Amino acid sequence: MEMATFHIHLRGQIQGVGFRPYVFRLAQTYGLSGWVCNDVDGVHVEFTANESLAHQFYTNLVQNRPALARISAQSMTKLASKHFTNFEIRESGSKAIADTPLTPDFALCHACRVDVRTPGNRRAQYAFTTCTLCGPRYSIQYQLPYDRAYTAMTDFVQCPICQAEYGSVQDRRFFSQTNSCPDCGVQAQYQGKAENWLERAVSDLKAGKILALKNTGGYLLLCDAHNTDAIKTLRTRKNRPTKPFALLFSDLESLKQHVFITEQEQKALESPVGPIVLLSMRPQTNGLATNAIAPGLSKLGVMLPSTPLLQILCDAFGKGLVATSGNRSGAPIFFEDAAAFAGLSDIADGFLTHNRAIVTPQDDSVLQFSPQQQQRIVLRRARGLAPAYWGAAWSHSGTVLACGADLKSTFGWTHRAQVYISQYLGNLEQFDTQGQYQHTLQHFQQLLGVLPETILCDLHPGYFSREIGAALAENWAVPIVGIQHHTAHFAAVLAENDLMNSPEPVLGVIWDGVGYGLDGQIWGGEYFLFKDKTITRAAHLDYFPYLLGDKMSKEPRLAALALCANIPEALAQIQGLFTAQEWSFYQKMLQKGGMVQTSSMGRLFDAVAALLGFPAVQSFESEAALLLEEAAQQYFSAQGYTRAIVYAAHTPAELMQCLCADVKAGKPKPEIAARFHITLIHWIRQVAEDQQITKIAFSGGVFQNAVLVDLCKTHLPDFDLYFHQELSPNDECIAFGQLAYHTCLFSSSVNKTQHVLSNTR
Repeated sequence: MEMATFHIHLRGQIQGVGFRPYVFRLAQTYGLSGWVCNDVDGVHVEFTANESLAHQFYTNLVQNRPALARISAQSMTKLASKHFTNFEIRESGSKAIADTPLTPDFALCHACRVDVRTPGNRRAQYAFTTCTLCGPRYSIQYQLPYDRAYTAMTDFVQCPICQAEYGSVQDRRFFSQTNSCPDCGVQAQYQGKAENWLERAVSDLKAGKILALKNTGGYLLLCDAHNTDAIKTLRTRKNRPTKPFALLFSDLESLKQHVFITEQEQKALESPVGPIVLLSMRPQTNGLATNAIAPGLSKLGVMLPSTPLLQILCDAFGKGLVATSGNRSGAPIFFEDAAAFAGLSDIADGFLTHNRAIVTPQDDSVLQFSPQQQQRIVLRRARGLAPAYWGAAWSHSGTVLACGADLKSTFGWTHRAQVYISQYLGNLEQFDTQGQYQHTLQHFQQLLGVLPETILCDLHPGYFSREIGAALAENWAVPIVGIQHHTAHFAAVLAENDLMNSPEPVLGVIWDGVGYGLDGQIWGGEYFLFKDKTITRAAHLDYFPYLLGDKMSKEPRLAALALCANIPEALAQIQGLFTAQEWSFYQKMLQKGGMVQTSSMGRLFDAVAALLGFPAVQSFESEAALLLEEAAQQYFSAQGYTRAIVYAAHTPAELMQCLCADVKAGKPKPEIAARFHITLIHWIRQVAEDQQITKIAFSGGVFQNAVLVDLCKTHLPDFDLYFHQELSPNDECIAFGQLAYHTCLFSSSVNKTQHVLSNTR
């Protein structure tokens, strides 16, 4: 049969996942000659074969790709015939503009885990063991394409044995860009010394000391999870009074001694993402200091070792470890050694580091699954998930930068056929977080090698993300467009569920803390209608006073006061939450009137929590609402999720009156909390029926509440319900929503007149 030359171009998550070695082996199986290489726009393959064999090879190549590979676009074209003497992996190309996803870091794979735990293996106890299926990618990458020379591994020259593995087609480290061993690779150090680092680190932990450990994405703070005093010391030094700590266990068997785990939760824990997963505690937790780890809660955030360094340390220590971000309270994670030594020296008693640079810092991703329906909820999207996006896409062109929001900040880009969403970056009220945001944004722009044609931002005039967007727009001479906060939330969940072209209307239930509204008030309890590619505000919670701005989100008692201002019996119940001087001051403020109003569902949760005796002043974000959810779950766990006792209330004020009556009557907190949650589901049904809607989409930080999600799925069975899939419902999804809204809906004249800030160069 006549021979010809064919060119295959593949795009997607196909760099850093062993794809080139896979192509090489497959080509050898088919007896083909040609080449494969990475480029900034994906993977290219060129080979000579007859027509039939070429199509067989192409089909097999795509259908049986490596487990971590994701192909988003593919093509094969016929070229003029060329002659090749063999099949080879060529050096990567050098096109100027990137057009490929960025591969996230992958957790330690099973085979490498076995290597580091097997005595006599050449990588036994080697803390930086990797292969084509695991190890750092995004966190060490300086530029595209993904090749060793463009990563922090460029400083480490492979020894002859590693080089032989790298060049052996049958070895799983064939063309592994992070390949190394104890003789040529990264070196762990304790307090600057490589000798006895493991022995000294374990000794410190057993003595109740706090250890700062440099992981692949940044520093962690570790201590003995069975030692209450050590945990209390960590809380004091880190100024973290009650916020739960995450836990690290060496393996699934030791983890199961302390928590219950479902099949979905186990899959998540053992996945290449290697996230923290929230799991229900067992009644007996075998000496784990749970009251110190997660005060007042029945769930623990747990993870398995995502890196060989953590695996080796956990195995040697032999018990569970507290493992929390290596940062100061509210600040971003430390990732540069000098800054970490200076910033953590009064928290940590010792430092376990290594000599490989971290290019891009990342926290651990955090997931939970709703208790009844096992709905996956992303709480923090970072290591293992970011910055690639693989959900439902939309038709878009051009290069657009979305600056996101200030709380739970992320930014996003669209460029050619790709969508990029940065890792969670923190709260932009913090100066250090602003610096990290700018550092990551600059690195992203360097990786992509392009400037945006348009910049998107939130409408809030005080947001740092808007300020930096405006500064960049001026510097790059591009237009900037403002998009309303909750509109972005709604667009995000619509786009994730491929509803942007829905012929049927969709109700958006967007409940969160605060967002700047189009009427100048603070929104947060919103119902939107998506119809004919236009988003309109259909309904909202009744407005109530927005007391003292951001102070209100930190003090649930202020939300209770604002909502109970005209309910005398309620005021009597909450007066004890204030000093006499405070009470007098706030009463005068309310009587004066004229203040900004809010429709925030997040503040309604705070108000109910304060009324029930949960923290009047929070030590961490959403503490009161989390405890309120915990109380409701106690009730539903005992009574079942189908039980539905609804308060006869149609407004927040009426609801607070009902709750006050139950509190006064001495009804149990779990019952009141449960009735509150069920009533909210009834409100959703009422709005959906009023709008004659059968499709409902949910977004906003309130839908991190797993009980609320389960109740939606249980009590709204006659509706099509849509939740976030890959993104978090909190403000991390805002950047994605800004991109989706601008690309798909901004052309509508109704939408456009509401959201343009500046459209002139």
